[in-house]
Amino acid sequence: MLNQIVTNTPRWVWLLLAALLWLGLSQALPRTASLKRITVMPLAMTGLSLFGTVTAFGAEPQVLLPWFGAASLMVLLLTPRSLSEGTRYDPETRRFNMPGSWVPLLLIMGLFAIKYVVGAAAAIQPALARETGFSLGFAMLYGGFSGVFLARAAQLWRLALQWESSPRTIVAQ
Repeated sequence: MLNQIVTNTPRWVWLLLAALLWLGLSQALPRTASLKRITVMPLAMTGLSLFGTVTAFGAEPQVLLPWFGAASLMVLLLTPRSLSEGTRYDPETRRFNMPGSWVPLLLIMGLFAIKYVVGAAAAIQPALARETGFSLGFAMLYGGFSGVFLARAAQLWRLALQWESSPRTIVAQ
């Protein structure tokens, strides 16, 4: 059965997987990123998460509220945490210098895996999408991943906004 799922997966899904792998792997190396990039990527991943939720389970309150609740909870729990040691913001260039991390790759692959599993399960057994436990659980997973992406962006924005009180390069504590 797994072989049938893999062979019946459209080619564009594998191209998307390759692009997402590249994106995640690129973040495992030390890098610089602009304010725009640290904002766009989490918003794009959140959009994909919400799109995955709505296309699988519909735009119903019983699906969207748990998605929003899980996203909000993750933002509230993670935003106050400290950034990785060595994360720096330079207000003159409006760029961050960040150490490499494997976490973005894990998050991106987790979101992809959720979308793939939901799609495969719905293709095999379409009635699953209408089962409360299934839709609720996966909506919360989608939302939780979105919250993690958004919390990381909020942490970086907080660091960038601190430059107003100190005109030198700010270092994450």
